[in-house]
Amino acid sequence: MWQLIIGSFTLSILHALIPNHWIPLIAISKAERWKIGETMLATFITAFFHLLSTILIGILVGLVGIRIFEKYEHFSHIIAPIVLITLGIIYLIIDITKKNKHNHHDIDLAAKKSKTAIITSLAIGMFFSPCIELEAYYFQAANFGMPGIFIVSVIYMAVTLTCIMGLVYLGVLGLNKFNSHFLEHHSKSITGGVLVILGIMSFFMKHHH
Repeated sequence: MWQLIIGSFTLSILHALIPNHWIPLIAISKAERWKIGETMLATFITAFFHLLSTILIGILVGLVGIRIFEKYEHFSHIIAPIVLITLGIIYLIIDITKKNKHNHHDIDLAAKKSKTAIITSLAIGMFFSPCIELEAYYFQAANFGMPGIFIVSVIYMAVTLTCIMGLVYLGVLGLNKFNSHFLEHHSKSITGGVLVILGIMSFFMKHHH
């Protein structure tokens, strides 16, 4: 269970550090001259909806995982690690083959004048762009049944939300000197590498039990 908790914390922090999750909010708050309270509320709402969709899909993945592990009990110790390692390798390949292509969330502020319209559009956009790498870890959580799924969900929500709000807060105050350039261009490689490591750790720890 400790391995599941540590893995969830690691993925949550990496998830929060992805620049596209918080840099647009800093840019918008400065362009619109929002107060710090308004910015933090907007950050909370958009991050919450992003995490909500990720967790809801993750729970479904976890429930499927529980069914699979019940049906193929003898192979349950290798299914989750294989899923994590495979997805990790896919992420690494995607990042290597698309070195010059990077996604940026550009916000057309001119078309969305009101604060409500901006926050709503951001929340909807984030809700419909869940993070697949987080959902994959629900296969690992499924090994621990519903308690595992619950623990992963709580950690994802609490840690990611706290980190994103912290980064935005520091960014608005001008205290955030975090070099986001490297993560922006290599987030898939880093996430892929972590998934591979977590998959390998999961396999060997299960093997020793």
